[in-house]
Amino acid sequence: MAVYMLTGFPGYLATNLIKEISNQKAPIERLYLLYHPSVKKTADFERDRLVKESYLAEEDVQLIEGDITKRCLGLSSSQSSSLLAEVTHFFHLAALYDLAAPFLPSWRINVDGTRNVLQWLEHSGNLQHFIYFSSAFVSGKRAGKIFEEELKHHEGFKNHYEYTKYEAERLVQQSRALIPSTIIRPGIVAGHSQTGETMKFDGPYFILNLLHLLRNLPLIPAFGRGEVYINIVPQDYVTKAAAYLAHNKPSIHKTYHLTDPHPYTAHDLYHLFTKHYLGREPAINLPLPFAESALSLKSIRRLAGVQKQALAYFTCASEYQQEQALADLNDARISCPDLKSYLPALVEYYSHQRKDAHKHLAIL
Repeated sequence: MAVYMLTGFPGYLATNLIKEISNQKAPIERLYLLYHPSVKKTADFERDRLVKESYLAEEDVQLIEGDITKRCLGLSSSQSSSLLAEVTHFFHLAALYDLAAPFLPSWRINVDGTRNVLQWLEHSGNLQHFIYFSSAFVSGKRAGKIFEEELKHHEGFKNHYEYTKYEAERLVQQSRALIPSTIIRPGIVAGHSQTGETMKFDGPYFILNLLHLLRNLPLIPAFGRGEVYINIVPQDYVTKAAAYLAHNKPSIHKTYHLTDPHPYTAHDLYHLFTKHYLGREPAINLPLPFAESALSLKSIRRLAGVQKQALAYFTCASEYQQEQALADLNDARISCPDLKSYLPALVEYYSHQRKDAHKHLAIL
């Protein structure tokens, strides 16, 4: 039987990944959820909800207070020894995902945190599989085709998030002689493909935030030429794929792009969102520097609910190849749905949540 441990709880992906793990054929002996003391209330609530909504027994889901930025994850000596002797599958999702986050906090959590996890796991006596959640955007400012086996480059990065995730992934790759690991690189993660449900209104939701601000204009503008591909994937595709690969021994020491094999251009994406959210079409096109200048103002960023750093993804022409992911997920019939098939669910969920959405939007 498997004993699981996850970092990043009660985050969006971690919470939904647990639901997918509970649906796997492999029996669960125990599930340890590492949470930071600052989110104890939310962790307690989400843990109780998970037990109610899954097949997991209450005694088999245990919260562990810790801190990945500390040695031995902030665990006591007895806790550490006990977990190292038990845990068979470790998922590392904890990270600072904010595109606008300063360098030092990003480095401390994303790089130092990953280093601490790896150093701790080196002493494991029972580990079968370590699954690290990286990002497709460790490619930084690279353009053209990006392959799964590629990492190192000198093209630079669009923000500190990309750079620190890149450095963290380098650590995971360097540890492969000691730790059986699989690297997951998702694209921009949106809500559930069936329900549209999400806990975070970022990524593609920045477009909806902008459209909500512009909704009363007589003419809806678009910005720039929009020729690059924007790689969006639904949450359930990422969690299903990760849960399956975690129980698939041939995935060890491989890297997977969990990206859209048929992404839409920024132009098409903006038009699709405008049609589904406003029932209209963009009528004029403004140069992208117009949007960049407007978002240089903090007041505009707050009003629009859009991060300035997000605009860089509309100009970087990266094309993520995913031969390994397509091949290894094919047997399980796990595939990324076409964005058009689940876009209505995303928009509907966003619309229903709009009244309370301002409470959850990032302070930009």
